[in-house]
Amino acid sequence: MIEITREALDPAAVTARVARDSNGAVVTFLGTTRNFTGERQVLHLEYEAYRPMADAKLGEIADEMRRRWPVDVAISHRLGRLEIGDISLVVAVGSPHRKDAFEACQYSVDRIKQIVPIWKKEFFAGGEVWVGSQEDLPSREPAEAPTPGSQR
Repeated sequence: MIEITREALDPAAVTARVARDSNGAVVTFLGTTRNFTGERQVLHLEYEAYRPMADAKLGEIADEMRRRWPVDVAISHRLGRLEIGDISLVVAVGSPHRKDAFEACQYSVDRIKQIVPIWKKEFFAGGEVWVGSQEDLPSREPAEAPTPGSQR
């Protein structure tokens, strides 16, 4: 499941999409709006996206994850205005073994920041700023993919 929405995200619903009897591990990452960046107090955030490409890139990341690890993947990203404490990203990964689930989840979050055209603007008292650039982030390549049948 890949989703980009302006609605509030439901982590339990996203996580349920990867919970299976065959998955001994389910890892869920929540990206939330924090109240400070450095010394500046954040009032709220706004996310924008180039939807056709963002949808395709999220699907590409899920495909990369499934090629590298034996995982089920669900990713949901929110757009629009988010208040402090709101959830902007939910990534849920299910796998027979915990190491694969943790590695794949971390990989997905790093790749989302690298290649998905979703932009964040932070609003502070007295101003706002677009945050980061995909080009500023280092590439995250995982270790060798596990061989079929290997256990971790």
